[in-house]
Amino acid sequence: MTHFLVKILATALVVAAASELGKRFAAWGAALASLPLTSILVLSWLYLDTKDAAKVSSLSTSIFWAVLPSLLFFLVLPFLLKRGWGYWPALGVSSAAMFAGYTAYAALLGRLGVTL
Repeated sequence: MTHFLVKILATALVVAAASELGKRFAAWGAALASLPLTSILVLSWLYLDTKDAAKVSSLSTSIFWAVLPSLLFFLVLPFLLKRGWGYWPALGVSSAAMFAGYTAYAALLGRLGVTL
């Protein structure tokens, strides 16, 4: 249980640091947030928990294939906000667009023989 709480605390600290940095210095906050922090943390926790490099490799490959449709979110959100949408509705529509992108992308990859 202690190991799990350490994971939660470390992960929360990284997210909080990115948020606080973004308040003071937008460019630095964006740079930190654009790093694959979640992926790095997940891969590290997976390796520390399992010591299985093959699982880490497999997860890393799956993350690679999942990045492209996630970028749709970062195109739709500012587009809607610049057109006067409220934050929460824009966030919801951007998330839905990303989900639709994932769905279409997974179908396309499946036809190409790529499994996630």
